[in-house]
Amino acid sequence: MWYAWLEAQRGLMQSLSNWAMRGCDAWTSPAMPCMPVAAAGYDWLYRLVRPTPAPPPFGIAAVTVGDRSVPVVEQVVDSTPFCALRQFTRAPAPVAPRRGQSRTAPPDIFLCAPLAGHHAVMLRETVETLLQDGDVYVTDWANARDVPLAAGRFGLDDYVLAVERFLRKLGGAHTHVIAVCQATAPTLAAAALLARAGEVPPLSLTLVGGPIDTRLNPTAVDRLAQSHRLDWFRDTVIDTVPPRYAGSGRRVCPGFIQHAAIVAAHPHRQLALESRYWSSRLSADATAIANSLRALNEYAAILDMAEDYLLDTIRVIFQEQHLAHGEWRVGGRRVQPPDLASTALCTVEGDRDDITGAGQTHAAHTLCSAIPVQKRCRWTIPDCDHYDLFTGPRWHEVIHPAVVRFWASVR
Repeated sequence: MWYAWLEAQRGLMQSLSNWAMRGCDAWTSPAMPCMPVAAAGYDWLYRLVRPTPAPPPFGIAAVTVGDRSVPVVEQVVDSTPFCALRQFTRAPAPVAPRRGQSRTAPPDIFLCAPLAGHHAVMLRETVETLLQDGDVYVTDWANARDVPLAAGRFGLDDYVLAVERFLRKLGGAHTHVIAVCQATAPTLAAAALLARAGEVPPLSLTLVGGPIDTRLNPTAVDRLAQSHRLDWFRDTVIDTVPPRYAGSGRRVCPGFIQHAAIVAAHPHRQLALESRYWSSRLSADATAIANSLRALNEYAAILDMAEDYLLDTIRVIFQEQHLAHGEWRVGGRRVQPPDLASTALCTVEGDRDDITGAGQTHAAHTLCSAIPVQKRCRWTIPDCDHYDLFTGPRWHEVIHPAVVRFWASVR
């Protein structure tokens, strides 16, 4: 039981963790202003040995819209035991419309965060950017270790049902949906189920770097999922939550396993974050230190995934490709993407994405066959890896402006 053993070791290291934190505080006190290397070393040691922390808050107090700083209010407006619907609301703009123009309310933006090892706060930069365009709602998935067994199981169907519930709450007439990575397939399914039920589907659906059809150009991630039986995953990556947590006894894929796999697959990203942090420490720039440490903490904000959800995803999305084959049923209801006739569809891929293969996200256009051509667009972003799709220069300078133009075209 690696989970219990690691928790025991972390408990033993708690004293060293506290010592390292005190050392970092000492070297960064006003009495010791010239020791940035020592401070960074102590802080790095603290981050290495501390127990798995709670995810950092989004902490978006205000955003810049045009030339104004607009306050932002964050609150949870709906929830299930495994997910909170987090709303970020901008203060009303005290600006009158120009002569001859009518004031139109900005759209609601529903950001479906992936449940693939990281907390939703990893998309904080994405949320902050989207707040320039309207109020933002985010699926903030729970750490399975913190969900009591009494709350029941959580599988891929439950994920779809949660997104469907939140879409219904928001209403589709003025809602633009963005789904990132793993979230793309279940979000497409939820929207299709709403349309099938005769309810108003989203105004638009933007799918970013996600596995809609994993038969196309499989990556190392796809090949791993497709080449091993479910029992192999059950025996290799599933463990039991130890007693110190509310979800004690729940079977999960622990976050520490996922984080190790992510760092091993993308060492350049971890190195870039660490390098940025050390550079800011050496420069003694307080703002840069805070920003770089926040980025590190967001990337390290890992969570446990429920066993049923992980194995369902491997089987349905990667091994049997139920969505691509038109065979996916959720609670007995068949997922039929052609039902999405009025929703505008945009797909975004990166040409250097080594998590989602080329064409896997664009495959949604084939599935959603009833959407008119004038309500579709697809972009493959040059010199863009998986994380560039929602953070950094590619997101800010290329993808976000293109998404805004897409939204303007379908209002």
